[in-house]
Amino acid sequence: MISEQLQVVMHEVEDLAPSLLQEVLDFISFLKMKVAREQSETALLSESALQKDWLRPEEDAAWRNL
Repeated sequence: MISEQLQVVMHEVEDLAPSLLQEVLDFISFLKMKVAREQSETALLSESALQKDWLRPEEDAAWRNL
């Protein structure tokens, strides 16, 4: 089922002048890149905290046979 917000967005896009559609696509691309960058930054920032658990002999033993 399409959410109410998505229906509103789709309706607004349908009412746009064709000349503005590229700007909408550019903005959607920007938002997707922003989310991807934030997820990457979160992963990188958590790496040092997780590294304490990853670099233990017990972890090496657990993964050795895989």
